[in-house]
Amino acid sequence: MEQEKNIYTGKRESLGFKILDRYITRKFLGTFLFAIALIVVVVAVFDAAEKVDDFIEMKAPLSAILGDYYLNFIPYFINLFCGLFTFIAVIFFTSKMAYQTEIVAMLSGGMSFRRLMWPYFISSIVITILSLVLNLWVIPVAQGHVVEFERLYLKKNRSLRYEPQIYRQIDDGTFVYIRNFTGGNSATFLSVETYVDNSIVSSLEARNVKFDEESMRWSAPNYIIRTYNGEEEQLEKFKDLDTMLNLSLVEMGKLTDVVTTMKIGELSEFIEQQQAKGSDMLAYFEVERQKRYSYPLATFILTIIGVSLSSRKVRGGTGLHIGLGIGLCFTYIMIARVAEEIAKGSGTMPGVLVWIPDIVFAVIAVVLYRKAPK
Repeated sequence: MEQEKNIYTGKRESLGFKILDRYITRKFLGTFLFAIALIVVVVAVFDAAEKVDDFIEMKAPLSAILGDYYLNFIPYFINLFCGLFTFIAVIFFTSKMAYQTEIVAMLSGGMSFRRLMWPYFISSIVITILSLVLNLWVIPVAQGHVVEFERLYLKKNRSLRYEPQIYRQIDDGTFVYIRNFTGGNSATFLSVETYVDNSIVSSLEARNVKFDEESMRWSAPNYIIRTYNGEEEQLEKFKDLDTMLNLSLVEMGKLTDVVTTMKIGELSEFIEQQQAKGSDMLAYFEVERQKRYSYPLATFILTIIGVSLSSRKVRGGTGLHIGLGIGLCFTYIMIARVAEEIAKGSGTMPGVLVWIPDIVFAVIAVVLYRKAPK
């Protein structure tokens, strides 16, 4: 009879824990989805109010506004606020449970704090995976549609795709300067400069150049070649330029915009190509790649901090927990932004610098978890 009683009690405990799992998961994900939906609606309304004049003046079709712009605009903002609202959601409903002594009742009933964390772990992993999928594959494609829409229908971004002056390193010691490149694949000026030991040795210059996207060749009616030998300069004039440069059409766009439209595989391949060329923007590209992994992981870390911080019943209740939580969350955002900017200007290990906020807050999460009520 004693064995049957123990088995029966065990079944009841197991059933009870499953009910609590569903209860916590429902509260967690429900609060998170409500907060995200609310902020996305607010941001979309304010964005539409700001851009409505451009939409009307540029005669943007309603299908393009809703389908090409806002449908692709939403994933970016969901991911942007993912960590913040996961944290706020955890703080909000967990501190409310603590204030109503629900957590005390769970722990007093024999549930360990580690077991209490289980539904939080599962829920945060779901959100983390969602954020990773958005970051690595969905948002880059969506951003491509958003950038193209802005180029077509927003006046201030009509030249968004190409920079007025392009300066790129295409090989070790070889640099290209292009002026006024347009979507019509033409430019007013092209210069190819070759350097040895930081000193220029030759340059090719041409005006009114054309670019053939299929053959990747540049042509011009006339061009000149300057050769430098110390302080001496020799100039030669030629006709009918027809040359191929190690520079793709993608690289002639604003690289800060271009890399955001690349899926993770394309971005990694692009970084390898730029590394082979000796690009001076490798740090920026590596930061872009690493933050696509680090930001989603922060969701999981912030969840542990949120539960550990708000599971204790304190004087001041939910308001104090939310205040502390928001303070911590914005501290993370500030540190992450500072680390990102430092990493972009760093010549060594920019990818490591991006992970510093996650490492620091992971340590904070461990400390708070150990001090959480047991």
